[in-house]
Amino acid sequence: MTVLLHLTFGFLASLIGVIPPGLLNMTAAKISISEGRKKAAIFALGVIVTVMIQTYVALLFARYLEMHPEIIDMLQKVALGIFICITGYFFFIAKDTRLQNQEKRKTPKKGRFLLGVFLAALNLLPLPYWVYMSITFAAFGWFEFTQMAILACVIGSALGTLVMLVIYIQFFKRLEKKQKSQSINMNYIIGGITGVISIITLIKILNNL
Repeated sequence: MTVLLHLTFGFLASLIGVIPPGLLNMTAAKISISEGRKKAAIFALGVIVTVMIQTYVALLFARYLEMHPEIIDMLQKVALGIFICITGYFFFIAKDTRLQNQEKRKTPKKGRFLLGVFLAALNLLPLPYWVYMSITFAAFGWFEFTQMAILACVIGSALGTLVMLVIYIQFFKRLEKKQKSQSINMNYIIGGITGVISIITLIKILNNL
């Protein structure tokens, strides 16, 4: 049951993290359109390899931090400020996604797997994301830093990333058309997610006072 719980946690956390249009999922979609889904799938596999390594390293670091609560208290306060700023940015500053036009970019046609590994490695946001999420959920008793739990979470993160990349690869044209005609600004959704995380962090900090 613990393995399944952590697998689900890794899957959902990763899925949410990859939902917003970004470098990785948009590149996968562009490759799918210009070179076919097979090439895009190879690119996605490269991304997943890096994602698994990043998640594992982040969770090991989080386990170390979990044994040093004084560091966690400081990081939670810093994280609260960061997520509040991110929430404000997406609600009030970020450009309305309903008005944005997708730029057509040319991507090299060689080494799709290595390109996936490289671009995913450039994206360092998953490291603090997984550290924060795991420590926060562990504080509520919803996450354990056992080796089996960490491995289950890593596998879940890989599956979550794969599912979202496949969605972009398979249905990008529909997503693109829907984004142009959508009545909901995607930034509000992202801001709402970071807002919820901010509230959870604030509750945890208040409980420790």
